Amino acid sequence: MIGVILAAGMAKRLRPLTNDRPKCLLKVGPRTLLERTVDSLIQAGITELVVVTGYCAPMVREFLTSHYPTLTIHFLDNPDYAHNNNIFSLWLTRPFTEGREFLLMDSDILFDPQVIAAVLSAEGNALALNRHELGEEEIKVIQDAEGHVLEISKTCSPSEAVGESVGFEKMTASYSTALFQELEQMIEGEGLIDVFYERAFERLIPQGHTFRTVDTTEYFSIELDTVEDFENAKRLIPAELYN
Repeated sequence: MIGVILAAGMAKRLRPLTNDRPKCLLKVGPRTLLERTVDSLIQAGITELVVVTGYCAPMVREFLTSHYPTLTIHFLDNPDYAHNNNIFSLWLTRPFTEGREFLLMDSDILFDPQVIAAVLSAEGNALALNRHELGEEEIKVIQDAEGHVLEISKTCSPSEAVGESVGFEKMTASYSTALFQELEQMIEGEGLIDVFYERAFERLIPQGHTFRTVDTTEYFSIELDTVEDFENAKRLIPAELYN
C-alpha cells in the first residue's frame, strides 16, 4: 500500500495565512496538517509516500525530508499548479501508482487517524463518507442500496446525496489501472486538466468501477478551505487529537 498526498494548490481562499506557506504547513495545535497526515499514515502501517507539490514546493520537501528522514517519499512537482486542478496532480503520480493499491488523500484535511484505519480495513475500493447537512460546496455522494457510489460531484443533488466525500479513497490495483487509462483519455485526449479528480471516478462508474462508502461520520474531520474553516478547526478539534 502506498499513500498519495496531493499538496500542490495555492489555497487562495486561505490568504493571508498562505501568503508565505502552503496550506498543508499551517499548524493546528503543535503540528502542521501535513505532519498530522503523515503521522496518521505511519500509524496505519504505510511507509511509502508519493507527494505532489506545487506552490511553495521547496518548503514541503524540506519539511518532510527533515522530519521523516527514514520514510520513502517520492516527490513530484506540478509545475503549472496555478492553471490546473487536482486531477492533474493525481495524473502525475502514474509512474508510482498505476497498477498498485494506494490511498489517495488531499493535504488540507484535519482528521482523526481512525478515518484512515476505517477506510483501509474496508474490502475493495473504499471512500470515506461524512453524513451531515449538505450545500453546494461539498463533494457530495449518491449511493445505491449496497453502498456503492453512483454519483460523486459538487453538482449532484443535495437532497439525493447521503453525505460528503471526506477526501480519502482506497483504490485496488485493478481500479488504479482503470483510473489511469481514463485519466490518459481525459488529460491527453480531452485536455481536462482543470477539473476535480472526482470527474474521473464518475466516468469509471458506467465501466463497472466504483467505490463502496465507509461511514466515518463518528470521527472528527474538517476540510480547510477558508480562514473561517481554519479558525473553526482550531476551535472544534477534540482535545485528544490536539497534540
